[in-house]
Amino acid sequence: MSEISLDCHGKVALVTGASGKLGQVIALHLARAGAKVALHGFSRPEVLKDISENLSKEGHTSCLVTGAVDDPRAIAEMKSMIEKELGTVDILVLNAVSQIFPWQPVLKEGAERLLDQFHSCALQALHFTQAFVPQMVENNWGRVIGINTECSMQLHPTQGAYATAKRAMDGLLRVLANEIGKDEVTVNQIAPGWIDCEETPDMSEGSKSYIARNSKMGRRASPEDVANCVTFLATELARSITGAFIPVSCGSVTPRI
Repeated sequence: MSEISLDCHGKVALVTGASGKLGQVIALHLARAGAKVALHGFSRPEVLKDISENLSKEGHTSCLVTGAVDDPRAIAEMKSMIEKELGTVDILVLNAVSQIFPWQPVLKEGAERLLDQFHSCALQALHFTQAFVPQMVENNWGRVIGINTECSMQLHPTQGAYATAKRAMDGLLRVLANEIGKDEVTVNQIAPGWIDCEETPDMSEGSKSYIARNSKMGRRASPEDVANCVTFLATELARSITGAFIPVSCGSVTPRI
């Protein structure tokens, strides 16, 4: 019996929003599984450079790309650079997101704020998949992994703009899964809860309240938990999973059948 492993050798992955904590961890996990990784960011290029240098020290191959996630021309430039430095993208992780705080009740929400969220979620998914998925279809192999959110299911007060944008992303990716499944390209989503991004768990009053109200496990998930799921979906082990919406949230949301 062959050994089971999370193997991405020979694949090229693109992680959007790689300068954030979750994006960094996802990129590291995919690299450690053997993928060459394109690190995307927009406002913090120095962070991307540090991440790339750390990957290089571990013997991993990466490149850096920057640009707005809702700009098709910028994405075309990223595609050209990635293909020149790493090859064609096999694994697309849609992780970048714009956050606007404080969240507002629907009756006070501004259209410009909702549009900002829509651009960073739904239009990111549209433009990146249009740029990179055709080559996956041609190669008869590919992975699209969207990072959604527990908010899409919770629909708590003040989540209006964020949940609307992520639900639009959800609809687009589910339709895409139906359209390209025959081409052996899978499209799945992971929905993190409020994750621990600190070296030690955040036990502020807000964190304690969140855990008490939402977590079935008495804790919050970690970025590593999310990255583990991303890496699994990126491998051949997940070849028959598509159209899935998988919470990694310690039970804060539980999809029903």
